[in-house]
Amino acid sequence: MDLLTNPIKDYPWGSRTAIAELTGRPASGPEAEMWLGAHPAASSRLTRDGAEITLADAVAADPVGTLGEAVAGRFGQRLPYLMKVIAVDAPLSLQVHPDADQAAAGHARGDANYTDPWHKPELVCALTPFTGLAGFRPPEQASMLVERLHVNALQPVVAALRDGDVLAALRALLEWPGSRRELVESVVWAASACHTPDYALVVRLARRYPEDPAVLAPLLMRRHTLAPGEALFLGAGVLHCYLDGLAVEIMACSDNVLRAGLTGKHIDVEELLRITDAAAQPLAVEPVGGAYVPPVPEFLLRRVESGAVEVLPGGLPRIVLCTEGVVNVRTASGSEVKLRSGESVFADASEGPAEIGGDGVAFCAQPQI
Repeated sequence: MDLLTNPIKDYPWGSRTAIAELTGRPASGPEAEMWLGAHPAASSRLTRDGAEITLADAVAADPVGTLGEAVAGRFGQRLPYLMKVIAVDAPLSLQVHPDADQAAAGHARGDANYTDPWHKPELVCALTPFTGLAGFRPPEQASMLVERLHVNALQPVVAALRDGDVLAALRALLEWPGSRRELVESVVWAASACHTPDYALVVRLARRYPEDPAVLAPLLMRRHTLAPGEALFLGAGVLHCYLDGLAVEIMACSDNVLRAGLTGKHIDVEELLRITDAAAQPLAVEPVGGAYVPPVPEFLLRRVESGAVEVLPGGLPRIVLCTEGVVNVRTASGSEVKLRSGESVFADASEGPAEIGGDGVAFCAQPQI
């Protein structure tokens, strides 16, 4: 087993305290994501023979020994999942992820939106109360919420929703032909008089993005609030935006993201609308025997409660992260590691069965094979 050093992304929507407190170290600015995995853009690091190397390099040096024959045979010479800790202090971008065919085709044609040739389904499991927008509301409900603003300029949006076409309504906002600032100002004025959470969120978003009509997304989309331990799976085509909270996230090892707004990063409205599935909704995932099992083979996530002991079969590459207290990880090869909050370890397929337990909480990532 190898202790991991994990890169932290300092995106502006990140928290200045959450990841720092989890890992027991100070933060100098916003910290949005801690990546645990072997994605080439930000691989975890470990020490082998006295030298620090990336986990990606360790996998490349011995794919079958590290991943196991079944995983290497199905996914090639790469760790198929990426785990993250995400600390959302301000709303993320309004975004969507491609399916496998879309990702492969986009990458093959050299589209800069597709940095990887793989899809990016993801599952988020809350560590604290966690809130996000995901999937569209029924168009008649969205129409009612937009109409209640009484902003005449929004009639094209209302008309599209009355026709049942939520993507046309979204396009009308994202490709707004007039003054975007004037529209947002009118929306804020109207929304401030509507004392419900959906309109309050519109105002909150507008304070951060005063020239982005995507601030109206809360009226078109469903809001989801997760209690600690609850999980949500987002497949391809699900429009979403996380709003606040701390969570463990696991996904296929891909960084393909199409953004529509609420961000300073690259936006490609046309491509996002092309791959967004108006009918796609997130899926609540209940743990079965402590495991959150999504409908994709690249990953599953196991939560080990304080005082519990989990014995897991060998032959699979696993990352174990402690999020609370102290957790012991032992493998059949004789390796043993004690993890404290924020610490993690990689156990490759050759380590054999693993035992995880202690007076803390751990999350274990692995492929489903």
